[in-house]
Amino acid sequence: MRILPGVLAMAAIVVASNILVQFLILDGLLTWGAFTYPLAFLVTDLMNRIYGVSAARRVVLVGLVAGIVCSLIGSQIQLEFGPAVPVRVAIASATAFGVAQLLDIAVFNRLRMGVWWLAPLGSTLVSSVVDTVIFFSIAFAATFNSFSAGAADQIIWAQDAVPFLNAGPLVPLWVSLAVADWSVKILVALIALLPFRLIVGRVTQPRP
Repeated sequence: MRILPGVLAMAAIVVASNILVQFLILDGLLTWGAFTYPLAFLVTDLMNRIYGVSAARRVVLVGLVAGIVCSLIGSQIQLEFGPAVPVRVAIASATAFGVAQLLDIAVFNRLRMGVWWLAPLGSTLVSSVVDTVIFFSIAFAATFNSFSAGAADQIIWAQDAVPFLNAGPLVPLWVSLAVADWSVKILVALIALLPFRLIVGRVTQPRP
């Protein structure tokens, strides 16, 4: 199956990100998972550029299933204050991934005829904003507390007022987490242009 490398890469990225999200850095503003998760956009863009929209969507579906399985496993692991992955967070994760990745495919397809870097960078910039907003708002914003009843107690820590990025005015903690996470997505998107260019060139070059 020609898209097997993409399928394996996407599944590995999703599983690794679900594991690495447990390890905090920078005083809790980020996790190591924040650096691996954006690579999912690179895989989607590669599949889109090399094999087309349909192939990219199939790879995204694999990533979505892998993420749901990880969330189901995490929901069964009980920690001191509840499950490792609250249902609310699991729903936010699946929704953000599915919507953002499909948006990435759509935007990439609209930009694919431009200069080589426009489609991967433009699609990732747009979809990463949507991914971040959907995940952090559904998972942690007080607006959704009424829809999660008991689950709100498990994420209440994210709604505490703290200095923005540990230095600015007081805002809910999840806002700082979202901005820090989005910043990493943009950084990875810029760095990922190099492997995108190299891999596409390698795969699509004429065979002797």
